[in-house]
Amino acid sequence: MKQKLIFTEQPGVAIDILIEEMGTPQVVVVADTNTAQFVLPRLVNDSKSVASAKLITVKAGEPHKNLESLTGLWKSLSDMNATRSTVVVNLGGGMVSDMGGFAAATYRRGMRCINVPTTLLAAVDASVGGKTGINFNGLKNQIGSFSEPEASVISTIFFNTLPGQQILSGYAEMLKHALLKDETTLAKLLAYIPDGAGFDPETLLPLVEESVLVKADIVEQDLREANLRKALNFGHTVGHAFESFAFKSGSPIPHGYAVAWGMTVELILSHMEAGFSSETLHRFAAYIKQNYGSFEISCDDYPALIENMRSDKKNMSADEINFTLLSAPGKPEINRTASEEQIGAALDIYCDLML
Repeated sequence: MKQKLIFTEQPGVAIDILIEEMGTPQVVVVADTNTAQFVLPRLVNDSKSVASAKLITVKAGEPHKNLESLTGLWKSLSDMNATRSTVVVNLGGGMVSDMGGFAAATYRRGMRCINVPTTLLAAVDASVGGKTGINFNGLKNQIGSFSEPEASVISTIFFNTLPGQQILSGYAEMLKHALLKDETTLAKLLAYIPDGAGFDPETLLPLVEESVLVKADIVEQDLREANLRKALNFGHTVGHAFESFAFKSGSPIPHGYAVAWGMTVELILSHMEAGFSSETLHRFAAYIKQNYGSFEISCDDYPALIENMRSDKKNMSADEINFTLLSAPGKPEINRTASEEQIGAALDIYCDLML
């Protein structure tokens, strides 16, 4: 199944049309506590399907994307007598898309769901492509499945209440898609400053659509990440290592920021091992430093970071650390590996560029 992608400033209308097309089944909305309080009331006013739906709330925040919360979701669905014809509407950020999608994919061996992302990050990443799952044993997305939603309804109307940090977090994934597409798209995004307070929804929506379609095109060719889809992991091997390191240190960082810093390190590796342009690397690193700051590390942290990389689910063996590298914008090289010495050298250069 290829999921429908709907870009609109009238998400309530789009949801009602989708539900009607699906046969007006029972509808369950899954939302985190923040979204239920600040976003759901607006959607209730705009959508009769959402207004009449049953609601399941989960605790907000990535630390709650875990087995305990998932079990609570399954129990709530069971208590509501949900069936395989019930439609789950995942309303929220990436945590809700990931966990709500996994609950729908596994409850009674599969229910249909619609993703309605309320953050920029979820709109361009988690809500599209069918990756679902939860964190486990202190590591990101260790348990999950590939299960595409029926549709994703993407709108910028929810973004105007987001803090600038969340806008930037999502924009990092857009930068990744630009790097995977071409130099022209990358230059366009590096010329745009999504500071949160001043972003223009009318300007941002076409950039979001273009970014989502980059990912959608890759996913359509390789849903289960057997080959080309691995390119979408660019920045994530190091990014997830930074994220896990920060979480274990008691100072969690936004996913998009981790990816931004991870892409910087992996572009350094790309320059070292695949000939990526030094000029483009420095231009990208300067943009990231200016808008995202830096993740402060020292050489004493390298062993823990490398161990986190070894635990990354994308590795094909315990002895190798797998990366997607770029020889140029639009030219990804999947299944590249790097030694501890190469990774350490890249982290050294990262520190020189960013700290």
